[in-house]
Amino acid sequence: MARGRLRIYLGAAPGVGKTYAMLSEAHRRTERGTDCVVAFVEHHGRPRTEVMLHGLEEIPRRELEYRGAVFTEMDVDAVLARGPRVALVDELPHTNIPGSRNAKRWQDVEELLAAGIDVVSTVNIQHLESLGDVVESITGVRQQETVPDEVVRRADQIELVDMSPQALRRRMAHGNIYKPDKVDAALSNYFRPGNLTALRELALLWVADRVDEYLNAYRSEHRVSAIWGSRERIVVGLTGGPEGRTLIRRAARLAEKGAGGEVLAVYIARSDGLTSASPKELAVQRTLVEDLGGTYHHVVGDDVPAALLDFARGVNATQIVLGVSRRRSRQYVFGPGVGATVARDSGPDLDVHLITHDEAGKGRLPLGRSARLGRSRLIWGWLTGVLGPALLTWLLTGAAPEVGLANDMLLFLALTVAAALLGGLLPALTSAVVGSLLLNWFFTPPVHTLTIADPENIVAIAIFVGVAVSVASVVDLAARRTQQATRLRAESEILSFLAGSVLRGETSLEALLERVRETFGMESVALLERADDVAPWTCAGSVGPQPCRTPEDADVDMPVGDHMTLALSGRVLPASDRRVLAAFAAQAAVVLDRQRLRQEAGRAKELAEGNRIRTALLAAVSHDLRTPLAGIKASVSSLRSDDVEWSEQDRAELLEAIEAGADRLDHLVGNLLDMSRLQTGTVTPIVRETDLDEVVPMALGGVPEDSVELDIPETLPMVDVDRGLLERVVANVVENAVKYSSAGTPVLVKASSLADRVEVRVVDRGPGVPDEAKERIFEPFQRYGDSPRGAGVGLGLAVARGFAEAMGGGLTAEDTPGGGLTMVLSLPLAPGRRPGRPDLSAAVTS
Repeated sequence: MARGRLRIYLGAAPGVGKTYAMLSEAHRRTERGTDCVVAFVEHHGRPRTEVMLHGLEEIPRRELEYRGAVFTEMDVDAVLARGPRVALVDELPHTNIPGSRNAKRWQDVEELLAAGIDVVSTVNIQHLESLGDVVESITGVRQQETVPDEVVRRADQIELVDMSPQALRRRMAHGNIYKPDKVDAALSNYFRPGNLTALRELALLWVADRVDEYLNAYRSEHRVSAIWGSRERIVVGLTGGPEGRTLIRRAARLAEKGAGGEVLAVYIARSDGLTSASPKELAVQRTLVEDLGGTYHHVVGDDVPAALLDFARGVNATQIVLGVSRRRSRQYVFGPGVGATVARDSGPDLDVHLITHDEAGKGRLPLGRSARLGRSRLIWGWLTGVLGPALLTWLLTGAAPEVGLANDMLLFLALTVAAALLGGLLPALTSAVVGSLLLNWFFTPPVHTLTIADPENIVAIAIFVGVAVSVASVVDLAARRTQQATRLRAESEILSFLAGSVLRGETSLEALLERVRETFGMESVALLERADDVAPWTCAGSVGPQPCRTPEDADVDMPVGDHMTLALSGRVLPASDRRVLAAFAAQAAVVLDRQRLRQEAGRAKELAEGNRIRTALLAAVSHDLRTPLAGIKASVSSLRSDDVEWSEQDRAELLEAIEAGADRLDHLVGNLLDMSRLQTGTVTPIVRETDLDEVVPMALGGVPEDSVELDIPETLPMVDVDRGLLERVVANVVENAVKYSSAGTPVLVKASSLADRVEVRVVDRGPGVPDEAKERIFEPFQRYGDSPRGAGVGLGLAVARGFAEAMGGGLTAEDTPGGGLTMVLSLPLAPGRRPGRPDLSAAVTS
């Protein structure tokens, strides 16, 4: 069955009209004949939204009873049985009531999609899991109900429902969102203009990023190479010189002028390793661009302008920032330079900015000359070696015929040296051969013949040829040695960069493969592995579009061991690049092994923790549960005995012992079950506004009378908690305090408000706990000091802290002034009671 499609209406805040838009879409589809039902829609008492439900088929909700109250949730089974084409499911991040089919509504939606049902749903930007901290810093509200970002990203269509803050506040003031008694509080807290503007920006940027991902995927899938200026992307070309810092800052300022602008700094290294860049300077510039919110890229390319333009078009850049050339005026005879070439070939879609800097016109970088003879130098070398002797012969025969043979030879030798300096060995040898023939024909008696009459002239010409060949060989050897040295230096820079990326923590396999792809200019890179020689290849990780599935499909493959290989597609690499590629391949295998070892270590840690808890649980069951069972067994056996006539007082004592043992068993088993729920993450609080004076007294039923002194002011604000969990937390903490408190000294339970929370302090005058043990007492199956086995299994405080944190609070231990221990229970204020905070009951509705 084909998977259903998910459409999400995303809003910046409650009340922007997500549910209304969803219902409008449902009416449009129904009018077109689409089978559309309302699986769950909450109108929150808004008349206009409620009217939109008329005419739509609604699936009856499922009723669930929890803690004496009845709640309604979406009936997933009923929707699946109905099998509509489209289902409307409101409030995707909603947490279901315990006892529901799934813990979260988005999990219900996943079931509907898997059954082939299209789903239309709604989400507010503050409910995305990755933005929880950001939203809390803006609004002061920590959202308890969230949905994983990946769930929303996988949606087939995301539509932004937008509204300006001023319009939204007007809707609020007119009573179109909340009831009149909540309007003033909402406008002065959560719905302040600053909050709404920030949330709106978050929503717009999040949707823009998703659109950008879709665009890049489309361009890659359809192999679109033309630049689409949908977003400002500025590429900064770095040379490794100090001017790079100026270029990066200028590009960052350009990016700030447009919303969502990006800065991508790229350094292009020649494949032969001929580079003048300083690794230290490049590292500084990398740090600078990342601090300014950009990204750094390292690309290999022999033709720097072409490689720069290819990179810019590949990332869909709109602007290129380059520095004004460092060349001096006389150096322009060798070519127009990188900046002029890029500007000429950029086309109408790429804007090129040439930025002035302090190094402009001061000459090339100190080590910037290429040791390998480039194309232009080879051309000049051949011209000098072939045409130069002919031109020199014409000048000497026409303008200065009486210079003398010795001077003629020196002039031809100088020409040969020039050819060697420009073009290397072959042009110099050609110059020597051509020059010796011309010397013999035009300047050695008898002229115009190849015969040499004077033996001294034979020796002179031989010396001339020998010196010319020697000079040419030395120049060529020096060029090749310099080329090898600089190439090795480039390889060492790449390997150093690779090692540095590992030290910086860039150890993910995808990041390393992406670095390989950028370094060698490939389209895709994949790490393939198989179990044995006949097993099929599997992909352990890949980057780029359409990665290779077998080594035979790759343009370049680098084996790593017997059953692993690095497969690259895009172009064929020269043999000299395979040494660096082998280092990358070996590092990829190491990273993959490290990731798997970390996963194994995590699983081993989980198993060890589970074994420790099971061992402690067995110890608890074998002793702590056996003791009350033995007492109950003995008391029951005594009562059933016909040999003894028990008095009423004795019978009462035995029954009391049975009751005490049963209560103790109930308490121990309850803590064990609670700890199991915490370990498996199945605790789902039902958070409501609660008065502490309604819960705390009920939690003291298990302690002796007059052992606790309460101090809970009537003016204390309400807290946002689960009443049942709070009762268990207070009961466990108070029972623990009473157990260790000094005889005759009651435990003080005192509550007070502080900022955006309420603190409940349980103060005892017992022996206290040293600082190094204050955290250990909250671990499962821990007893402080030499407490006897009968003191319990050591779960009371662990369960109390787990429940407190599940409600968004905390439980810590402090010293009591004068001796003893104080347990501090921190609870969140009810949203409407927080100073300067919004009403959460208003903020979670849509």
